Amino acid sequence: MKKKHFILVSFVLLLLTNCKKTESVEEKVSNITLSAPLPSEEYQEIYTVETNDESYAEVEENPFESPKTAPLSTFSIDVDNASYTNIRRFINNGQKVPADAVRVEEMVNFFKYSYPQPKDNNPFSINTEYSACPWNENHKLLKIGLQGKNIPMTNLPTSNLVFLIDVSGSMDEDNKLPLLKESMRILVKELRAKDKVSIVVYAGSAGVVLSPTSGDEKEVIMDAFDELHAGGITAGGEGIELAYKLAEENFIKEGNNRVIIATDGDFNVGSSTDKDMEDLIEEKRKSGVFLTVLGFGMGNYKDSKMEILADKGNGNYAYIDNMQEASRFLGKEFKGSMFAIAKDVKIQIEFNPKHVQAYRLIGYENRKLKAEDFKNDAIDAGELGSGHTVTALYEIIPTGVQSNFIPDELKYSKNKTATANYDDELATVKFRYKKPDGEKSIEMIQTITNSSIGLRNASSDFKFSTAVAWFGLKLKESKLITNTSIEAIKNLAKSGLSNDEDGYKAEFIRLADSAK
Repeated sequence: MKKKHFILVSFVLLLLTNCKKTESVEEKVSNITLSAPLPSEEYQEIYTVETNDESYAEVEENPFESPKTAPLSTFSIDVDNASYTNIRRFINNGQKVPADAVRVEEMVNFFKYSYPQPKDNNPFSINTEYSACPWNENHKLLKIGLQGKNIPMTNLPTSNLVFLIDVSGSMDEDNKLPLLKESMRILVKELRAKDKVSIVVYAGSAGVVLSPTSGDEKEVIMDAFDELHAGGITAGGEGIELAYKLAEENFIKEGNNRVIIATDGDFNVGSSTDKDMEDLIEEKRKSGVFLTVLGFGMGNYKDSKMEILADKGNGNYAYIDNMQEASRFLGKEFKGSMFAIAKDVKIQIEFNPKHVQAYRLIGYENRKLKAEDFKNDAIDAGELGSGHTVTALYEIIPTGVQSNFIPDELKYSKNKTATANYDDELATVKFRYKKPDGEKSIEMIQTITNSSIGLRNASSDFKFSTAVAWFGLKLKESKLITNTSIEAIKNLAKSGLSNDEDGYKAEFIRLADSAK
């Protein structure tokens, strides 16, 4: 035990010594107080080998529901896309994808779609499309797409960013801390002089290694990142407490106040269970500080914990598996990832039973809300970033269609029908959102006509997003699809291949072709 204390104390002394290489770094770097006991030598060795101790929250697929017995479908938007990059990692490594690692909505929302910019004062536009469902004959698909307003960097608010970096022993692998450091170079390039950056680390205990520093001092910021080394156990809860405290102390009114956690999620000291982390982050959300969670690594990767942090902390979540993904999320998608233009965005849709026998939401299982939560401003929901797109798909069984998936009707509700005044309407969809610094929600309403087009004539966005969802359902081994042909999935994706400057959609087709 003494040997381990000596090693970690030596690491801290080296960090502080190296940080004195320049006067500017010396002024910015603070001392770290180490108090938590260090792990035994046997425990430390666990992290030197590859393990299969990854954790994913169990997800039960959304069933079909009748609009007569369940007239409202309510859910929070989800702009996370960690599930897609994690799935990509499994497939590229020749491994079978765990079913619970698949969150279909995150796969769909990884890709950019060509929705128009909003033309009014609302922060996003609403776009719908209704066409055929390729995996179940005679079923339909309704696509709902949101397009966040694209705000130029010069007009975005000043940022107060606090990086919370996991430097515990489990991060001592090439695809963890070293990849994290290189990834930070991409993000730091995007910072402006008016932005402020702080760095907190946690291992045996937490400490501040860079006090608030101007975004134009890029060398100072990167020197602080470069001096980080992995060692010790993971006091994640303590690190979160300290990072939020620093963010609150430097809070910028009407600014972009955000904690950015970079970790493999392997918390094992202090607040460590999923419920502990949920309670902690829900409390911190009240501060007005937003959250971004960056996942790294494999083997002991704790997806379930990181998803909870992002979902409950007014945040978003990405999995960084290589420098290409770091460049996409932290560079090209920097504005959408780091600047919220709307928070607590909720969707509620009411289907017309005259035209809809049954419906089901594809994905968003852990984002579903109660009907009464829609108007309750105390209920948390997802945030939308500058330029972000969000897409949701509903599978529809039209009236008059025979299907094995139609739910049983209740005796006393089967005679209810829609009023004749609404004969042409398929559904009514409502949205609620708050401004980033607001507490009262704003409502938007749009009706959707019962007008379907053939899949061949559907937009490229419809075809491609449907192909991605189809692939996700196949990976989840869904019991609610009848056609599982990879060739059909690929052909549909190819027919929707547009707006692909960076080649991510073409990569998806190759990925589907090589999936086990």
